[in-house]
Amino acid sequence: MGLRDWLPRSWRPAPGPGQTPVYVDDPSFDNWEVVRDFVDVRTARAWHQSLVDAGFEAVLTADWPLDRFGHGDIALRVPGDSWSEAEWHLSNLD
Repeated sequence: MGLRDWLPRSWRPAPGPGQTPVYVDDPSFDNWEVVRDFVDVRTARAWHQSLVDAGFEAVLTADWPLDRFGHGDIALRVPGDSWSEAEWHLSNLD
C-alpha cells in the first residue's frame, strides 16, 4: 500500500488525458448518451479531454476490451441532460 492509497479521493489529482480510463462493459453508464464513437483510445481521450476542459462530465466506455494497440469500439458518453450542449461544443471543434 503506497502513500497514494492513503490520500482521500478528493485530494488525488484527476487522471490526465493519457490516463483517462475506458470503462469496459460497465452497466452504470448505460443510461448516458453517446456523443461520439471512436476506434482508437488516443483520439477518444483527446475528445474526452476537450469536454472535461469545457466543464462537462464525460466518460469513455466500450462493450468489449480494447486490443493491445488500444483499438476497439469506444463511446464518449455524457449524462442525458448534457447531451445537446456537449454535442454543440464538439461540433464547433470539427
